[in-house]
Amino acid sequence: MSELRKRIRNVDLHSKILTAKETIPLFKDGMYLAFSGFASGHPKAVPLALADHVELNQLQGKLRFNVLTGASIGRDVEDRWSALDMTDRRSPYQASDVCRREINAGKIRMADKHISMFAQDLSYGFQTADNGGKIDLALIEASDITEDGRIVLTGAVGICPEAIQLAEKIIIEINTAIPSFEGMHDIVMPELPPFKKPYLITQVDDRIGTTSLFCDPNKIVAIVESKEMGMGRPLPPPNGQEILIAQHIIDFFQHEVKKGRLPANLLPLQSGVGTIANAVLGGLVNGPFDNLQVWTEVMQDTTLDLFDSGKLQFASGASFALSNDGVKRFYANWLEYAKKIILRPAQISNHPELVRRLGIIAMNTPVEFDIYAHVNSSLVNGSKIINGIGGAGDFSRNAYLSIMHSPSTRPTKSDQTGISCVVPKVTHVDQTEHDMDVLVTEQGLADLRGLCPRDRAQVIIDKCVHPDYRPIIQDYLDQSTRECLAKGAAHEPHMLFRVYKMQQNLEHNGTMKIDNWD
Repeated sequence: MSELRKRIRNVDLHSKILTAKETIPLFKDGMYLAFSGFASGHPKAVPLALADHVELNQLQGKLRFNVLTGASIGRDVEDRWSALDMTDRRSPYQASDVCRREINAGKIRMADKHISMFAQDLSYGFQTADNGGKIDLALIEASDITEDGRIVLTGAVGICPEAIQLAEKIIIEINTAIPSFEGMHDIVMPELPPFKKPYLITQVDDRIGTTSLFCDPNKIVAIVESKEMGMGRPLPPPNGQEILIAQHIIDFFQHEVKKGRLPANLLPLQSGVGTIANAVLGGLVNGPFDNLQVWTEVMQDTTLDLFDSGKLQFASGASFALSNDGVKRFYANWLEYAKKIILRPAQISNHPELVRRLGIIAMNTPVEFDIYAHVNSSLVNGSKIINGIGGAGDFSRNAYLSIMHSPSTRPTKSDQTGISCVVPKVTHVDQTEHDMDVLVTEQGLADLRGLCPRDRAQVIIDKCVHPDYRPIIQDYLDQSTRECLAKGAAHEPHMLFRVYKMQQNLEHNGTMKIDNWD
């Protein structure tokens, strides 16, 4: 018996086995498609076969779809679909250079949304309202199908429960290149108000659902074998800035433990995606804290490092976002890692009430933040999308401690110091000043708890701004405070007609450095 048939333990479903090419007639222009996946765990064989079909038959722009996922799809699929003009609408998040370019060129209509709210709104029918609240076709990657026809997912849960519930038809890809993930998931099907039950999780390793996903067999129109492990995410080693940021945060944690505001093993940690987030968790590998726990959205390579060091007890998340080396490590030590990890739907991994109940320490990386602690996580200069808001807002508003970490500057070709990541006023707000507790750059850490806006601004300037920009931004605060005091409007001083002068100077002259605010 082939490996594929062994993985499909419900023999009645063997009759639905097709090749990836044989599924192509199932796709029609304008369909709403839901993909499994959330950085990993996405279907590969069928989407890539469809891309080959479009390219071979010169159907670019003639076979376009509305693509819904848990978050990003692997770049192997996202890049090709975007380049071939196969994506019309896209929600709620992407991490592809090609997709990003097409969105900013106005060719792909991107609907950016908080990860947990997107999953919820999908189950409410909001995201597919112009399609009668339904999904035409769901493409789900699985490692197995059980004897009773339930689906065992792979490295992500994301919106799979919602997709399978709402889909008219379902294609399942069985990935035989990876081990069975059976037992790693904790699946809860979505419920609608006013009958939604609370998620009774009080510890990171609590289980409240099932290890596999119920699927109506009548919806399954094809089962396809996949033998692709997928592309890992590029993950360069931490640079000097990132190491300093990590050390500032570790020092802060030690201070909070000493003051009795954190236990000796901290509280469950959430960390976003990226090199800074990876460096911060990586700093804990050699840090002073033991018996750590992780409750997060996406697990990166340093989650494995923490397990290997003996520092991490257990991790719960929605998916993995590992590098190529991380993928190899994960599967090489599969049995050891698998017993310490739970994968959950995005509605649960990012659920605000659970974040608050568990006392999560949230750590995420923005594009920029301003002197009053408003945070921009998604748009450059208020217009150009990077990836999307993702899940940062789900955590930051409700965390025990909400921490944003960023370099003080980012390099440019025209300015040796670079662009300041701390500005008088951000060009787009994803998380407000009311959500932030701590801001960190390699320059230092600003503890903002309990401070009024003007006091927050001074601490941020003193602790977080690069020395080359500190006098410029200090001058802005001083001038705006004087002007607003004279008008009786000095709670959060701003000079609105000058506040974006640094950004304007960057656009026209290639640098954020300005001589004055006049």
